[in-house]
Amino acid sequence: MSTDQFPLPPPPAGYTPSGAPVTIETFPWTFEPPPRKFKHRYRTHIILFLLTFGTTAWAGSCQSAWFRASTGEAGPFAVFALPALAPGLLAELANGLWYAVPVLLILGAHEFGHYFACRYHDVDASLPYFIPAPLPLTGTLGAVIRIKEMFPSKKALFDIGVAGPLAGFVMLLPFLIWGLLLSRVVAFPQTDGELIYFGEPLLMKAVARWHFGVLPPGFDITPHPMWFAAWWGMLATALNLLPFGQLDGGHISYAVLGRRSMWVSVATLVAVVVLTILSRSWMTTAILMLVMAYMFGIRHPRMLDEHTPLDGRRRLVAAIALVIFLLCFVPVPIEMLSAGVR
Repeated sequence: MSTDQFPLPPPPAGYTPSGAPVTIETFPWTFEPPPRKFKHRYRTHIILFLLTFGTTAWAGSCQSAWFRASTGEAGPFAVFALPALAPGLLAELANGLWYAVPVLLILGAHEFGHYFACRYHDVDASLPYFIPAPLPLTGTLGAVIRIKEMFPSKKALFDIGVAGPLAGFVMLLPFLIWGLLLSRVVAFPQTDGELIYFGEPLLMKAVARWHFGVLPPGFDITPHPMWFAAWWGMLATALNLLPFGQLDGGHISYAVLGRRSMWVSVATLVAVVVLTILSRSWMTTAILMLVMAYMFGIRHPRMLDEHTPLDGRRRLVAAIALVIFLLCFVPVPIEMLSAGVR
């Protein structure tokens, strides 16, 4: 049989005989590596921290002057009142360190607790942004970090949400004890003016009762600036642990309860609005929560893994966070009272 009657098919395109060099066609596509996480604008963070350090030192100097006027003593402030500076502005600002250093450490511990939990779970986040404010009471509006990507799981959400309040609470405890030891019991001034009353959380009441005992009528504690730093830290901890939306407490609530946490958020919002009737100091918090509800909704955003439940150890930590909230919460944070009335 002749092969001419049955010719072989032509070789496929690109075919080369064995032993000949093979040319592989390349494509013009390029694949860039994913962007690097945890890229920080260090200059912005440092500038905001220095500004907040200045405003909190100024607020602390105001508290120092008020403390000395109320108690009639220089007290521990003489440690910072250097003779070469007294009685100048620098000496007053140095006195403000009794408040500025503790409050910045408490706020920093809270936010770095979130940040390091983000690093542990590889969730991209910024360093803390400290918020300066020229307010004579606090000198700051707190600090925040920016989380730049979706939470991968409920475990990551829980760890990141709870790490801040736990770290801040642990940091404020020594300042709470030390600040109360430096505080003084004085009689209410007999004037016709008004006084600012700071409501005491349960933990602060217990520590004050342990140290000072039952106060006689007409007497109250004049808080040392370090005591006030601990008070401000406890207030910030309680506000962040409110189980609402995307607050720390909202993260914890969603990690524990899932989609049912929406009803906890609704109840918390209603409770805060009702608290504004009891104390006008809740007005700012209520407005901020209403704005958050309008802009982001009541429901917590979903995450990649919605189905893996929390383990028993994390549920125990959630119970500890609830206890911390109850110890730090105060129904009437700030109130104006007539002098001589408690």
